[in-house]
Order: sequence, then C-alpha cells, then structure tokens
Amino acid sequence: MSTAKSQKTRYLRKPIPDYDLGFIWGPVNSLLLGLGVAVLAAGYLALANESLTLAPLLLILGYCGLVPASLLWRGKVQEKGE
Repeated sequence: MSTAKSQKTRYLRKPIPDYDLGFIWGPVNSLLLGLGVAVLAAGYLALANESLTLAPLLLILGYCGLVPASLLWRGKVQEKGE
C-alpha cells in the first residue's frame, strides 16, 4: 500500500515555474569584470610595494565599484517580435 501512496504523491507535484530575472551577460559586463580584476591586481601589487594610500583606493574601487558594477549592469534588451 505504501507504493501506491508514493506514486500518487509523485503525480500531485506541480512543476516549478521558470522565472526570467532578466540577467543578460554581455560584452560590457565582461569588460567591467576584467577591468575590476586588473584594478584588484594593481591594488595588491601596490600593497606589496607598501603604498599605503594607493593600494586601499585601488582595492576599494575594485571590490566596491567595478566587480559589483559588472554584475549589476544591464544592457539594452532587444524586444522579441513575432
């Protein structure tokens, strides 16, 4: 009897809806992420050279500016025509 009940619940499950969150990764996102990684590398090199003013500025710019901007940037969405 337990197998009949498990088969019954399998058919009662509703499919999970697929939501489009509008996340589009484009060339601008890649450019911003690459620039962010380059700025972070320059920040760590400046930190290794004991530049105590330039290094924090570069690291903050990379971590708080360019990397989040690359994830949040949304390009122009082309309308789907029929």
